[in-house]
Amino acid sequence: MLWSDPKNEPPQDMREAQAMIRRMTVILVIAMIVVVYVLGI
Repeated sequence: MLWSDPKNEPPQDMREAQAMIRRMTVILVIAMIVVVYVLGI
């Protein structure tokens, strides 16, 4: 690898999108657990 090679990391907007997708996934998982718990009672 040359010193002039760009860093292998996504641009800022891509990182923000990935973080938002991660948060939405966590929220969806929690919501599904709550729904299953409520329907199970």
